[in-house]
Amino acid sequence: MTLIQAQPRPAGANPAHRPVVRAMDAAGPQVCDDMSVEVALAVMAAARTGRLVVCDQDGQRTGLVTRAELAVVRDSSAYTDRVRLRDILGDHGSITSPVTGAAEAEHAMRHLRLGALPVADEQGSALGVLALSR
Repeated sequence: MTLIQAQPRPAGANPAHRPVVRAMDAAGPQVCDDMSVEVALAVMAAARTGRLVVCDQDGQRTGLVTRAELAVVRDSSAYTDRVRLRDILGDHGSITSPVTGAAEAEHAMRHLRLGALPVADEQGSALGVLALSR
């Protein structure tokens, strides 16, 4: 897991340096990693979201999945209804701290080619998601 973290800056500093906690979206639906792909897609549809924060049995964030990623898995020839989210989590280990500067997080997201970056506290619990605007 890669933690992207910066030193806290004064609140009155340049707006580009505001902490990500001010720019993030709510964490949204959090689901357990033993959920099936089909159920996860249904949860996304019901919640009208394009991503889910995936947590383990202890509630610790283990990844982030998108509707597009799940659709690719579901449409593959190797897909069965026994495929669980934990089976398909790729390299979604990047997270950021709520005190990271928004500009720094945006730069890291663009460099890592991430459309969304989970924001987690020191214990790894998801607080929200920082998404690049389109």
